[in-house]
Amino acid sequence: MSLPTKAKVVIIGGGIHGLSTAWKLSETYKNPGDIVVLEKKDTAAGASGIACGVVRNNYFQPAMRELMAHSVSVWESDPKAFKYNPVGYLQISPEVMHEDVASIYKQQKAIGYESTFIEGEKDCANYMKGIFDDWQAQGITSILHEKKGGYAFNKDSIKALENKSTSNGVQVMKGVKVTGFKRGSNSKAVTGVETDKGTIDCEQVVIGAGPWARDFWNMLELPKTANIKGKDGKMHVTDMWTYWMLQEGVIGVEPDFLKTNDGKQPPVVHVDSTAPLYSDKTKKLITDKIWGIYYKPDIEGLGVQGGTSPYIVKKHYKRI
Repeated sequence: MSLPTKAKVVIIGGGIHGLSTAWKLSETYKNPGDIVVLEKKDTAAGASGIACGVVRNNYFQPAMRELMAHSVSVWESDPKAFKYNPVGYLQISPEVMHEDVASIYKQQKAIGYESTFIEGEKDCANYMKGIFDDWQAQGITSILHEKKGGYAFNKDSIKALENKSTSNGVQVMKGVKVTGFKRGSNSKAVTGVETDKGTIDCEQVVIGAGPWARDFWNMLELPKTANIKGKDGKMHVTDMWTYWMLQEGVIGVEPDFLKTNDGKQPPVVHVDSTAPLYSDKTKKLITDKIWGIYYKPDIEGLGVQGGTSPYIVKKHYKRI
């Protein structure tokens, strides 16, 4: 398929941001070719294809609360297509996180988002043993059990978004690399997107490129730093883009591993702990700082997927 020369909206990126935007915009722009998605490789080839796939309303920013509740409802709208598993979500925490998690529960309750909050080490242990009779985690003083949410098999989810978009007339162009932007003759307004296959004139551009957003930011010659006023009243200059990496892995398990006491699929289980973490092989101390892990069935159904706290990536990867 040849690259079109014009469109109403050009969306850069064929991941969850780009394709979900295309799907929703296709409800407004109904003519074939109004919306064009440009993807340099394939849909779900980037960060969306390797994401953990957890669906939850467990964030510390109050402004996100209703947005996340709406997001969960979108997953619930077509669980079969999205390969969405509505098993719920458990945030299991030590005392140092108690106040923050209690705040999240209050915010969820205020908007009618169904969840249960358990406090106290004894009550928390009893609650978890009611789900897993071999539960052993120590020092847990709060549990937030979201009855909604769960996880999705992310590559299938992205392909479902692609199908929903193209069914509404969206053109998804793969193997197209964006190289720059066309500007208006008397302004800096973007009037088109330049690619290695030609230029598309358009009225609007949406950048949904995930970790590669920085590169397009630079193409648009936008500020490289941000000025932020701190609690001390002073202005602080910081880099516009900071990347974080989450170390994750998958362990192979038996098919019935982590089933609940009644034989059902478990919620997504997210445990944060201040207990010293030792290797079960060498018995050596791994960390005596707070650490965390979540687990759920892996994207291929071969094991349990989980990860530790993120760290800042000091060196940016080159865009390919």
